[in-house]
Amino acid sequence: MDQRLSGVFAPITTPFLADGQVDREGLKRNMRFYAGSGLHGFLALGSNGENKSLTAEEKIDVLRLIIEGKGEHQVVMAGCIFESTRETIDYARRFASMGADFITLLPPSYFKKQMTDDALYRYFTDVADQVEKPCLVYNAPQFCGGITLSVALIRRLADHPNIVGLKDSSVGNIDKFLLAVKDRFHVMAGSANFFLNSLFAGASGGVISLANIFPDLVLDLYRLAEARDYEAAFALNDRVLQLNSTVSGSGGVAAVKKAMDLAGLAGGDPRLPLLPLPDAAVDVLKHKLQAEGLIK
Repeated sequence: MDQRLSGVFAPITTPFLADGQVDREGLKRNMRFYAGSGLHGFLALGSNGENKSLTAEEKIDVLRLIIEGKGEHQVVMAGCIFESTRETIDYARRFASMGADFITLLPPSYFKKQMTDDALYRYFTDVADQVEKPCLVYNAPQFCGGITLSVALIRRLADHPNIVGLKDSSVGNIDKFLLAVKDRFHVMAGSANFFLNSLFAGASGGVISLANIFPDLVLDLYRLAEARDYEAAFALNDRVLQLNSTVSGSGGVAAVKKAMDLAGLAGGDPRLPLLPLPDAAVDVLKHKLQAEGLIK
């Protein structure tokens, strides 16, 4: 088991300028903040990073900035999300050569009906066979047409020497994955909604959007879980759950990015067709973060 996959990881957002271009200086500034935090690493080019709204050239540029900006103690998981095996292998190799520590793979979904367990097993293992860096699979049916990775498929993938873990952002599945493979495969929570319970059940860590804004808060929760300080952990978890509902639970990427703006980071608006958070919702978000003492 690779201990680099234990801890709290932020799914890095991609800031944009008013004209829609990537805010490179804003991303550099964010990375300086994250590099000085206790975060164990990052997921680059995931859903919070608006992967599907970036051009191939922008993905390369954003990943490079994240790798160059990370702290020495931090690792980078690069989201390699394409529809064909050939293109995925091509970019996975490029991302690996740039210094990504892990390659994260989402199921192709355009031909959803044909994405059987056998087809997905072939896809994931074909890619993992062709890249030098270890791979993770990403179970997020909300981002790939409702495709949910089965427990049987995860058991098979856990036998592959270059597929080392799973990030699960689905609802109601992580306990099944943990029961099936937690002793030989990293299972990472992809939501604050079940992060703490997953840690107690054997998850190695989590990729949590709230860590983009308030990394210390999520790190405190992880440390309490590690220490098995149940009373303090559940008390803090109540706060984390409420904050998560206020931020990403209410407005998705747009709300995460606006909360970053309010906290002094470079968030910006999402790239169209995603709409920015409405002004009324921004006022509510600001009031709640102020009431929590997280911003002035």
